[in-house]
Amino acid sequence: MEPQPFIRAYRPTDRADVAHVCVSTADLGGDSRALYPDEELMPSLFAEPYCHLEPELAFVLDDGHGRVVGYVVGTADTDVFVRAFRDKWIPRVVDRYPAPTAPPGTPSEEMIALLHAPERMLVPELADHPAHLHIDLLPDFQRRGHGRALMATFLAALYDRGVPAVHLGMVTANVAARAFYDRLGFHEIDVPDPGPLTYLGRSTAVRSTAPGAAPTVP
Repeated sequence: MEPQPFIRAYRPTDRADVAHVCVSTADLGGDSRALYPDEELMPSLFAEPYCHLEPELAFVLDDGHGRVVGYVVGTADTDVFVRAFRDKWIPRVVDRYPAPTAPPGTPSEEMIALLHAPERMLVPELADHPAHLHIDLLPDFQRRGHGRALMATFLAALYDRGVPAVHLGMVTANVAARAFYDRLGFHEIDVPDPGPLTYLGRSTAVRSTAPGAAPTVP
């Protein structure tokens, strides 16, 4: 029988696969190489810092052969994460991505400016949703229930830590992602002047249909 995809904890040896998934989905769900030619850039913002700083909340979809084809990463406490990002993560990547000295002029420069401004994640209207997340799947593994399962795994891990609610920021133009989050019970959070983003949130409560069964999103 052909091995089936399954969810497991992130391992340091998954780093390259996680980066590949991030790059392959970072432009409105599609490949981002044309927009951000440096293939280390987007993972350095939206995937690797979470795997490094909070690996206990990093889960991957293994294709059954050891290859990572999707992931969910995040933090239980955005305030704490921002401080760690500033103090521990930026020093690891600053040689490759120095702090900008002029206004950004390209999409890559805009991302580097974001890298050096982790405090942008501290939005007062999100205080009741202290955790946040990023979730991505390669296109061939979408619409097969894997995203829902990854989300349920992450929410259950937060719930077990006593975290009541989680948020995410998504590019408003990504209508397919919005439909996915709507199906999982996320609601819009009103944030003044959110720019190109829409903020969504939900409780961390999930359900399990039987003892020992995997959690599912209500």
